[in-house]
Amino acid sequence: MQTNKTGNYDLTIIVPVYNEEDNMKALEEKLSAFLPKALYKSCVLFVNDGSVDNSQSLIEDICKRNPHFFFVEEERNGGLSTAMKVGIDIAQSKYVGYIDADLQTDVEDFNILLPYITEYQLVTGIRAGRKDSAFKKLQSKIANSFRRSMTHDGATDTGCPLKVMHTDVARKLPFFKGMHRFLPALILLENGRFKELPVRHYPRVAGVSKYHLMNRLVGPFMDCFAYRWMKKRYIRYKLTDNNICE
Repeated sequence: MQTNKTGNYDLTIIVPVYNEEDNMKALEEKLSAFLPKALYKSCVLFVNDGSVDNSQSLIEDICKRNPHFFFVEEERNGGLSTAMKVGIDIAQSKYVGYIDADLQTDVEDFNILLPYITEYQLVTGIRAGRKDSAFKKLQSKIANSFRRSMTHDGATDTGCPLKVMHTDVARKLPFFKGMHRFLPALILLENGRFKELPVRHYPRVAGVSKYHLMNRLVGPFMDCFAYRWMKKRYIRYKLTDNNICE
């Protein structure tokens, strides 16, 4: 892989962006205010997931103003898991973080997760006092309950858009659409460990949610069966010796 500027940092914060022009100003303010306070030397990587609004132009302006901000632009919209994979593939820092562009979680809460990242391969938030509609919370409750029964990962809130991972481990995970909901289960497949911690949650104040009944319930249900199939056939190995470096 060609080297890039993210290799100069300990943590790359991946921010998938899809038609979030109304949130970009607040994103810049929150992220730029956080970087000097981050527990690890950090940069921001915007992944424009095929936006068709003015998001890309705003992202480019933000990156010109902020030396620790970078971007990549996808040719077309691939969804959240695709955007996360793009960011993980590109990041060359030891750790990668992830936050949604809707700012329903607080970037400063990365400092709640980061003290545990050396011990766990994944540290993820749990949305405390979740500020979503009752119907939206019910959908998530049903989906999380079914996912736990199928994966036995014990995770509380896989939909929380605030996470930190070891980059080398994240690259090993099998990526598929919807995989962001299965990160704890996939980490366990790699014999890793994860930790959950309460983080703040806010109502969306700008932009439009990209989730609906189909991709919040039906898709995840189908993905659970795919995960069970994959778990039985997952390849893992550990070498005990070699002579290729002698």
